[in-house]
Amino acid sequence: MKLPRISLEQWLTFKSVVDQGSYAKAAEALNKSQSSVSYAIARLNDQLPQPVLSLRGRKAVMTEAGQILYRHAVQLLNQAAETETIASSLAMGFESEVTVAVDVLVDPSSLICAFEEFSKDFPNTRIRVLETSLSGTTDALLEKQADLVIGSVIPLGFIATAIMQVHMIPVAAPSHLLNSSTDDISEVELRAHRQVVLRDTGSRQERDAGWLQSEKRWTVSHFSTSVKLIRSGLAFGFLPIAWIEKELASGELEKISMQQIMDRTIQMYLMQSNKHAAGPATRALAELISSLVNVKPTASH
Repeated sequence: MKLPRISLEQWLTFKSVVDQGSYAKAAEALNKSQSSVSYAIARLNDQLPQPVLSLRGRKAVMTEAGQILYRHAVQLLNQAAETETIASSLAMGFESEVTVAVDVLVDPSSLICAFEEFSKDFPNTRIRVLETSLSGTTDALLEKQADLVIGSVIPLGFIATAIMQVHMIPVAAPSHLLNSSTDDISEVELRAHRQVVLRDTGSRQERDAGWLQSEKRWTVSHFSTSVKLIRSGLAFGFLPIAWIEKELASGELEKISMQQIMDRTIQMYLMQSNKHAAGPATRALAELISSLVNVKPTASH
């Protein structure tokens, strides 16, 4: 890789002349002599295949090539400044990235406030969200695939903070046989119908048979797919109310009237894969999630 011939200082001088409109004003802004600014621009014009600035009287005017290169120069200078800021953050012990594994049952909108506040104090730390389900959430914790984990199972030896509850109900399309009956549905009758369940993302043990352990099931990877299948009338499923509020309000989906209560309330916990070794950004995000993510269970429809 060849080293660039033109320095950041030259690009900064070029940008200043354009922004200020003259060599004299650019020199004042950069706290340099006008002759050093003129020399930097003359050298820049010599080093490039085409000049970037020309003089019209006392006014510096960009050439056509200069207009294109100005945009690139601005990006280059911004990237250089950002690199220095990141280096300073790393020197202070801030992590460059925090990975959060989140069970797909959790409505992601509930985390936005915490992420927004985090970005104010740690603008240079990336957040990577892993969407997991069932035993895959536990795997992310045990195998340290994530710094923070939001799930419903607390493995032995881990300390967890209860942060929210997910309320799930059995639903089907209005046209489905389960919603066409005038009588309440029994669990035995429910088992006789096709159910949509989520795929287990874990590698150790698969637990995607659903609560009913029914053989008549279709397995999908995303909630959006399960909602579409259920809405079409091809199957029923247990879904979090937070994910289907619009469909319930519009009548596209209806709660199945059961003889016994089949609703499920699942407690979600925040856990750290290595609390003692966590960096300042991980600790800060954990604290924000604990304090800002407090979603109460939604009432049954």
